[in-house]
Amino acid sequence: MALDIECPVCRETDNLTGNKNDDHVTITCGNCGQTWDRPTSPVCPSCDGTDLQAVPLAIVEKSRGTQLSVVGIRIVHLCNECDADDIRRWHDNRPNPLLPRELPTVEPEGRWS
Repeated sequence: MALDIECPVCRETDNLTGNKNDDHVTITCGNCGQTWDRPTSPVCPSCDGTDLQAVPLAIVEKSRGTQLSVVGIRIVHLCNECDADDIRRWHDNRPNPLLPRELPTVEPEGRWS
C-alpha cells in the first residue's frame, strides 16, 4: 500500500539521503553505500502505474487493554488499479483516514495471568 523507500541491496529504510535532480532523486544508502535513482512522482510498486491518489493513512497503536488509538496520519499514494479496494474503503469512510489493513492486536490474557 505505502510507497516506502528502502535500499534494494541491504533493505535499509532510515539511513538514506537523496539529491533532487530534474526528473528524479538520486538516493544513497548510508548503510551500504548503494545509490539508485527514483522518479520524483510516485509510481505504483506493483504495476509501475502513475495513476495514484494521495490518501491519509492512520497510524494506529495499542492504547489500553483492547483499545486502539490513532496516534498520527501519514500520506500514502495508492494505485487506482492495484489498490482499488483500499481507495473504495477510504471513500466510504471519509473524512476519516484510511485504517491500515492490519491492526495491532492485543493477546487476551488469561483470568489468572
